[in-house]
Amino acid sequence: MDLSGVDLSSVPRHVAAVMDGNGRWATRQGLKRTDGHAAGEHALWDTVYGALDLGVEWLTVYAFSTENWKRSTEEVRFLMNFNQQLLIDRSQELNEQGVRIRFAGRRNWRVPKRLIRRQDESIELTKDNRKLTLTMAFNYGGRAEIIDAMKAMVADGVAPGDITEKRLRQYFYDPEMPDVDLMIRTSGEFRISNFLLWEIAYSELVFVDTLWPDFRRENLRDAIIEFQQRERRFGGVDEA
Repeated sequence: MDLSGVDLSSVPRHVAAVMDGNGRWATRQGLKRTDGHAAGEHALWDTVYGALDLGVEWLTVYAFSTENWKRSTEEVRFLMNFNQQLLIDRSQELNEQGVRIRFAGRRNWRVPKRLIRRQDESIELTKDNRKLTLTMAFNYGGRAEIIDAMKAMVADGVAPGDITEKRLRQYFYDPEMPDVDLMIRTSGEFRISNFLLWEIAYSELVFVDTLWPDFRRENLRDAIIEFQQRERRFGGVDEA
């Protein structure tokens, strides 16, 4: 990948991606929606390798939301099996590349136990890697994460006066996850869609027209170049 135009000294530490447009891509090709999800796998791995090339430390992707259960039984079943097979096929490869695999989301009765076992196996296999942390937001919702964290705090008996942003974060699905610097959404939609609501509070948002199956590492590079042209003030004022 051509890295000209990228300031490698200021690459965003944490990039998040809403992988949108699989269904529309399939429709335009005269295929089933599930074929679009399968095509999106290549885009995901090309993006992962692009993140490694660019020096991104954290990459979080929206794999399956708490709202996606509303889709057809066929599509939901496909996505469960697809994500399981994805872990079987790719965990060793990612481990060899120094990628740590993590998951964020509800681990409840709706997620097949066999898939949870595969998730746990990939977490264990890659736990010592630090070159890139790839987090799959699976059965995830930003509101659900905050609600689940609050319930856990109440269960632990945390007093109202002891509730702080730092304390609340300790109860998130992955307390170690840093704030998102750059969030990318594909397919020309301009929505957050309940993704990492807390973590993107001060992230830069980049929306691209490309449908996810057509997204490549060069698109990631271009989004990072746009990110580097932004001025991040975090609520402050640039006196200059």
